[in-house]
Amino acid sequence: MIIIPIKEGENIERALKKFKRKYEKTGVVRELRRRQAFDKPSVVKREAKMHAIYVQQLQTKEE
Repeated sequence: MIIIPIKEGENIERALKKFKRKYEKTGVVRELRRRQAFDKPSVVKREAKMHAIYVQQLQTKEE
């Protein structure tokens, strides 16, 4: 549970902003979206491999 202490006279918009920031850091929405669709293990591996190739190409371009 997310608890946001609010000081006396604190603006409600500021408290709401703090809540949204804490909620985003928990990663609940990201995890929910990830679980909505099943990715086959072979697809996950292929995407990881393609990402590794992309990162390696970026690093070789810098050098």
